[in-house]
Amino acid sequence: MKKKETWLKYRHRVVTAVLRPFFKAYCKFKYHIDMVPFKEQGDRQYLVLMNHQTGFDQFFIAASFKGPIYYIATEDIFSLGFLSRALSWLVAPIPIKKQTMDIQAVKNCLKVAKEGGTIALAPEGNRTYSGKTEYIKPGIISLIKKLKLPIAIYRIEGGYGTMPRWSDVVRKGKMKSYVSRVIEPEEAKAMSNDELYEVICNELYVDEAVADAEYHHKNLAEYMERMVYICPTCGFSTFESHGDIVECKKCGIKVRYLPTKELEGIGKEFPFKFAKNWYEYQNDTINSMTIEDMKDKIDYTDKAGLWEVEVYKNKYKIADNQVITLKGDKITVGDNLVFDFEETDAVTMLGKNKVNIYYKDKVYQLKGNERFNGLKYVNVFNRYKNIREGNENVKFLGL
Repeated sequence: MKKKETWLKYRHRVVTAVLRPFFKAYCKFKYHIDMVPFKEQGDRQYLVLMNHQTGFDQFFIAASFKGPIYYIATEDIFSLGFLSRALSWLVAPIPIKKQTMDIQAVKNCLKVAKEGGTIALAPEGNRTYSGKTEYIKPGIISLIKKLKLPIAIYRIEGGYGTMPRWSDVVRKGKMKSYVSRVIEPEEAKAMSNDELYEVICNELYVDEAVADAEYHHKNLAEYMERMVYICPTCGFSTFESHGDIVECKKCGIKVRYLPTKELEGIGKEFPFKFAKNWYEYQNDTINSMTIEDMKDKIDYTDKAGLWEVEVYKNKYKIADNQVITLKGDKITVGDNLVFDFEETDAVTMLGKNKVNIYYKDKVYQLKGNERFNGLKYVNVFNRYKNIREGNENVKFLGL
């Protein structure tokens, strides 16, 4: 009889033991972060829940815990051919399809838990754009109760000040990451789903829209146009940033990003004190619109490469430098390819300049240049979807 394949491998321990000192040293040098060891870990396995602030959050967890960690990761890192196969062989992350119900991901988590592995994930499913912990779907509670593992709440603080999602530069400042609370399986079991959900949301909530520290770099506002697409003065617009200033290309208003994370109008008052306030204003604007409003007012044109994604295998380039048009009810690529929102399952944001479109039985990816704003595609699609599904009052816009 063929031996049953296990998820956990001895090599994962070896790889983790060899690489951990190097990644720990790199994180301290690069991010100036204090990664507090979880001394109470012992030999127990955990479900680690973290808030998601930087692209290196998983390495902060690895520095605080002993032994291998099995991270739940979106399918994009599994669609890179040889690199994905190497990553899977070395550390075996658990794949999940973003913004979809992925039963296989749940089964894989149960398998890892049964074999004694520690699992880590960001319940937000997205790295924050605003410095505030993003929306956490209540469905996480079902997974928690199925796994029946002790829950380690892992808080990351200062990550947005150090490197906002829309930025390419690490600023000089301070960060800290640590286990703030452990919830035992018995404690979780005794709570209702709503009670446990509230606890998880509260424990993971971090809001960096506060001038509590300074983060220095000459390019503090560079690429903020990846996040902002609605001007408080002239409405739907495009922006361009250089150094510590971002400018609306439509009305010319200029805003300076300060080391304190505050925003300052140049030559006139600016209504938002922090990026979070601007981000929330955009969300409120989109959520106030009807489908007819969106059809009338939304008309963006970008350029991006187009890829087809063979999920968990590879990505295949279809075309470079395509004209991408966003309307209130569709995305058009080039002259012929139209993603009508009525037939689109999901539109998701990956990293800083990639958008996945789940259309019928295929997955396409748009990859823009360094100034590409993919956030508006996700927000507009999700508002359209909410309205069509009779959820006009739902505020969730994909992040």
